[in-house]
Amino acid sequence: MIDVTALILTFNERENIGRTLAALSWAKQIVIVDSFSTDETTEIAKAMRPNITIAQRRFDTHATQWNFGLAQIRTPWVLTLDADYELSRALSSEIGQFKPSDEVSAYEARFQFRIFGRNLRACVYPPRPILFRTERCTYYDDGHAQKLAIKGSTRQLSGAVYHDDRKPLSSWLRAQDRYATIEARHLLATPFNQLNFQDRLRRRIFLAAPLMFFYLLFARGLLLDGWPGWFYVCQRTIAELLLSVRLLIEREKLEIRK
Repeated sequence: MIDVTALILTFNERENIGRTLAALSWAKQIVIVDSFSTDETTEIAKAMRPNITIAQRRFDTHATQWNFGLAQIRTPWVLTLDADYELSRALSSEIGQFKPSDEVSAYEARFQFRIFGRNLRACVYPPRPILFRTERCTYYDDGHAQKLAIKGSTRQLSGAVYHDDRKPLSSWLRAQDRYATIEARHLLATPFNQLNFQDRLRRRIFLAAPLMFFYLLFARGLLLDGWPGWFYVCQRTIAELLLSVRLLIEREKLEIRK
């Protein structure tokens, strides 16, 4: 097995961290970068894995938080996970038998979206690099999220990562409002001709939300997934509506900037 450390970012993840760590029973080294959680996140983690390393840092941006975490890693490889990610058994087995070639610097994983443990047939969550060589990669901010700058080639993992956030809806709404504010400022600061098709729709304000609703419900078939499908469709539609409102607020300067 490759010499790898699992790196997890947390903030008030008591509903999720147990499942994430349970799927990492094979990992000899785990580092958590916690943004000073006010719930039992760190206590749950220590109880499950007494030898876990927990570093705390005030959150500013996703990229700087991830890069702080990378600075704590002492192994050639790192597996980066959000606290609501859970490795599938197939992916854990794949990593355990890994024999990467020297020219490959990073491996992407696809995501299987779950709503309270129930699988969805589709989502809009793209694949992203989660396993990479520590010395060849670094994060940079891109709107409210982050991207990975990779020196070298990238390959695709065959196993999936489950994405299953079980925190209260109120927590999700607060987070989405923060993300929407950051994303709106990023979209407005980027020249229109440099935006991709999806972000151009968002810049036009209030087009993206109804399109997302119908796309997920009918084109991607989530209507057939029962209430979990409706739950996800409503979440993504609300997220797009919040972004539209924030774009309008930022464009028209309706609020004093903090």
